[in-house]
Amino acid sequence: MSSTTTGRRIVVLGAGYAGLTAAKGAGRHHAVTLVAPEERILHRIRQHETAAGRGRDWPTIGELTRGGRITHRRARAVGLDPAAHEVRLDDGTTLGYDTLVHALGSRTAWHGVPGAEQLAHSAERAAELRRRIDTAEQPGTLAVVGGGATGIELATELAEAHPAWEVRIVASGLVGGVYSDKGRAHVLRVLARLGASVHENTTVTEVTPDGLRTTAGPIAADLVVWAASLEPHPLAAEAGLAVDERGRALVDDHLRSVSHPDVHVIGDAAAVTVPGVGTLRMGCATALPQGQYLGKLLDGRTEKPFSFRYQVQCVSLGRRDGLLQVVRPDDSMRPTVFTGTAGRLAKAAIVGVVLGSLK
Repeated sequence: MSSTTTGRRIVVLGAGYAGLTAAKGAGRHHAVTLVAPEERILHRIRQHETAAGRGRDWPTIGELTRGGRITHRRARAVGLDPAAHEVRLDDGTTLGYDTLVHALGSRTAWHGVPGAEQLAHSAERAAELRRRIDTAEQPGTLAVVGGGATGIELATELAEAHPAWEVRIVASGLVGGVYSDKGRAHVLRVLARLGASVHENTTVTEVTPDGLRTTAGPIAADLVVWAASLEPHPLAAEAGLAVDERGRALVDDHLRSVSHPDVHVIGDAAAVTVPGVGTLRMGCATALPQGQYLGKLLDGRTEKPFSFRYQVQCVSLGRRDGLLQVVRPDDSMRPTVFTGTAGRLAKAAIVGVVLGSLK
């Protein structure tokens, strides 16, 4: 059993997919303090449904941790002192730890674009976006900035749920460009079927009350949704942990900080490199396995290094369609895709597995 499994004080920061599963695993036999301000889990992979008015209240963190030795501290971590083994919380108190799990994840990256943070909505503010759509005096134009999975899911979900609104998706590169040719072609077909217009190779330079200023000219919009990219939570870098050029904490093959081995970092906040695969991308697909692994490690049920291989990427395309893109172990595209009902059901099954693993 490693030294981390005998720590008397295990503190987990963040109750996303990685943090919650790590806390549940470690909390089987150890006292764990789970620090997160939310009452309920923020189900990020279904935020597009919330934005479209199709979401629901997800389980409370207390319900999901029932039966384990886990105390949910409803507070936000605002500072970390690795030398003193202390975390500073936004209520003015500090928590000491023997073993710390930093799982604060990522947040929307605004890239310094003027007006973006002030005027645009993000996936984290999906409920607010839903209220703006529902209370609008009349349907208007909605621009989604970002051509990756988050932007695609938001654009298709909103276009399907609110057909009276004109939905536009704006990308600095290609919409769905990460997918295979077949996969991208299907995404574009669905967007066209739903009446959403596509603006590719179009970089947003400013968000204004009237819409977007871009390298291809102005794009009018009554509402703007920003889904361009994510950035890791800055706590690791601010605390002096070794980080990469993006600010993600560098970790070893047991997900320990390379500079502070009594701190584990998992999920979007960590730069996890797996031999033969490379550095893992941000997302539920990588965060959840990291949390499950670390829970076992802290509970003494494994000593093996963390291992991972990609299998598929999936994306919702409204309620009636989806895309399941088969990938190689290193996340590069294979030509095989499953679309339509098959893609939708496959995505729903994967989301169901995620929900099941949190219970």
